[in-house]
Amino acid sequence: MNTPLASPPLTPRRRLLRLAQGTAAVLAAGLLALPAQAAQAAQAALKVFACEPEWGALARELGGERVEVTVATTALQDPHQIQARPSLIARARNADLLACTGAQLEDGWLPLLLQQAGNARIQPGLPGHFMAADFVQKLEIPSASERSQGGDVHAAGNPHVQTDPRRIATIAVALSQRLQQVDPAGAAQYRQRGEDFQRRWSQALARWNAQAAPLKGVAVVSQHKGYAYLYEWLGLREVAVLEPRPGVEPGAAYLQQVLATVKATPPRMTIYSAYQDARAADWLARQSGVPAVKIAFTVGGTEGAGDLFALFDDTLDRLLHPGSRK
Repeated sequence: MNTPLASPPLTPRRRLLRLAQGTAAVLAAGLLALPAQAAQAAQAALKVFACEPEWGALARELGGERVEVTVATTALQDPHQIQARPSLIARARNADLLACTGAQLEDGWLPLLLQQAGNARIQPGLPGHFMAADFVQKLEIPSASERSQGGDVHAAGNPHVQTDPRRIATIAVALSQRLQQVDPAGAAQYRQRGEDFQRRWSQALARWNAQAAPLKGVAVVSQHKGYAYLYEWLGLREVAVLEPRPGVEPGAAYLQQVLATVKATPPRMTIYSAYQDARAADWLARQSGVPAVKIAFTVGGTEGAGDLFALFDDTLDRLLHPGSRK
């Protein structure tokens, strides 16, 4: 049986040579990894926590691949009635920027979520805390007596500003500036994307305005007092609301009152949002023949409303052709 030859003892010279070779290999591997690490650092996504789909969609438009967006709600959820779930708290804890509606829309759950997340970057008053409604003029600011009646009444005014594309344009300017402030390294990219968005949005708005001309002055019934900005933009005329107070389900007696109003002032349609129960709107349709029209209300509310641009394409199509789709 052959016995393996023993390795010759390392001389001091051989020991130094081997050590140098090992060090060179480690340095070479490190140098090769540096470009990849630098690229990874440069591409590190800014984490945006959006309360509603419209602000998540807008953040993606303005940030592109530089942002990683989490949306707390879907278009089929009432944004007032959300729970601060552990999964949402965990995502808010890691966020660099919070983008929500404000105007008290999220008051039922956002303060608790911010408290539980313990993320100093997105607390009120800091650059990482962005409330869209702060940057536009609000409608339907209630009087003291109206607030005392209860229901879903917002002292700061109607919060559903996303139904007016003109206000979205204004909010987009503010959000682009906030992204630049929170992530200065990407300022040039945010600025370029913001300018591109404004150009495309302006073109789309001109097209929407032309398409919507036949809607000016049209009488409608609303299921919820959520469309003030949509109506102001399009010139629609609200003649009745199916909720006796915002957020309060109608009873039989109240629905009869609405039916009497509808017979006296016939509207073209009853408008309700994708996240709402359509039973009251469908009842009125059966009693009066006035079609119930479901609108997306936000991105993802209908199959055709996949992004911000498609949201208004789809909304106008439904309003211009009531009764054609559910």
